[in-house]
Amino acid sequence: MLTFERYCTEIVAQADAMAGALVGADLTTPVPSCPGWDVGQLVRHLGGGQRWAATIVRTHATEPPPDDHFRTVEGGGDPAVLGPWLSESARELADALRSVGPDAEPWTPVAGRTSSFYARRFTHETVMHRADAALALGAPYDLADDLAIDAVDEWMELGSLPEMLDFYPERRALLGPGRTVHLHATDTPADAHAEWVVDLTETLAWRRAHQKAAVAVRGPLTELLLVIYGRRSPTAGSVEVLGDDAWLDRWLRESSFG
Repeated sequence: MLTFERYCTEIVAQADAMAGALVGADLTTPVPSCPGWDVGQLVRHLGGGQRWAATIVRTHATEPPPDDHFRTVEGGGDPAVLGPWLSESARELADALRSVGPDAEPWTPVAGRTSSFYARRFTHETVMHRADAALALGAPYDLADDLAIDAVDEWMELGSLPEMLDFYPERRALLGPGRTVHLHATDTPADAHAEWVVDLTETLAWRRAHQKAAVAVRGPLTELLLVIYGRRSPTAGSVEVLGDDAWLDRWLRESSFG
């Protein structure tokens, strides 16, 4: 994990970068990685979520507040309005997190977590929705290695929670002998240990490791992150798939979130 302060900083930095991509953009542009949404809806979803989380953190809420009104933006059809609104949303969340610190105990969607949950979750929520906007608008997209690695780790950790089998009982059908996936970043130094094994032979599990698996996916780190989040096809040119590609497609389809 990164530090609490780093998460607070990245929430703002990633939102500012996303806001920058909106300058002069057509907010009605469809977002292929979020079917049914346009860019304006994407931005209001993210900024509204940040303001919703800020309210939970700041008020030490014991249950989630209704979230619809957080996405209402007067003049939100204008990128000159919506971009600054998104940046302000991110700063509101970062300020709320800093005001309570990492160990406050508001309501969280995963039981037993602290305000640190919101710091990490909304960092990567912002990271991924910035990717959605960049893919829709043709804007550049890159991430620091440690941030992308932490985003993969968080995806693995949330996806492997035991309660996921209660939330999504159909995922039990993914378990079985030989149900393994190896993800290998090809553009990071060896000491970054940017390799993951997803092991579904008995339960939802993962580990950082270099290990033979039923299918291996090799490619640049950020591309791997986009693949596991369903933002990029594993058949994209910069990613190589070795082994049981049908199993990979099934795992990606049935274990997705976010």
